[in-house]
Amino acid sequence: MQIFGVDIGGSGIKGAPVDLDRGDLAQERFKVLTPHPATPDGVADGVRQVIENFGWTGPVGLTFPGVVTGGSTIRTAANVDKGWIDTDARALFSERLGGLPVTVVNDADAAGVAEVAFGAGRDRRGTVILLTFGTGIGSAVFVDGVLVPNTELGHLELHGHDAETRASSKAKEDGDLTWEHWAHRVQKYLAHVEMLFSPELFIIGGGVSRKSEKFLHFIDGIKAEVVPAQLQNNAGIVGAAMRAAESR
Repeated sequence: MQIFGVDIGGSGIKGAPVDLDRGDLAQERFKVLTPHPATPDGVADGVRQVIENFGWTGPVGLTFPGVVTGGSTIRTAANVDKGWIDTDARALFSERLGGLPVTVVNDADAAGVAEVAFGAGRDRRGTVILLTFGTGIGSAVFVDGVLVPNTELGHLELHGHDAETRASSKAKEDGDLTWEHWAHRVQKYLAHVEMLFSPELFIIGGGVSRKSEKFLHFIDGIKAEVVPAQLQNNAGIVGAAMRAAESR
């Protein structure tokens, strides 16, 4: 079975049909840049471009980079326009997509669902935390495979700062940091999260998961196992499609 998944990020909106039996993209993904400012109307237009590129007419799963309650209402908007707060995202996207059935889920939660089903978290018990490093830091926490939704651990305070302003991929780029320097920031962040949650496994997701050989060996002193996401930056697309299939 195939369902369409779209991953909305602070820098890009990417999507593709997903083969849910394999947990992988059925076609090469298509990406457009996230508009700035990332208003509801602007992002909805970007999503429509991605969907129309494939001529898709079935159910669509969408991720959103913020807290999503009740499967539709946006509660936070750290890396997109504040006009998203209290928006009925499911109604907005469905209307813009000509009435297609839409499911909306937090972006890191979607990535985590995919990794636990098909990737690095498969068959792992205990507490597993996926962290996505991109424009911000997203988080998905699982206990014996069950998701604790909307955790937003990227906003933990670390040394007087919002953690994602120090350890996200964007912070690395903005500060022109070496991989080693950035990895040390990530290590401090992981140590803080580990102190609070004592997970058995950290899964490092987001675009940097494709480059794990550049930084993971610099991270030490963490008791939990630390591994890259196996689905890499496609995890959000796959997880969004999975959630859309579940809601049918």
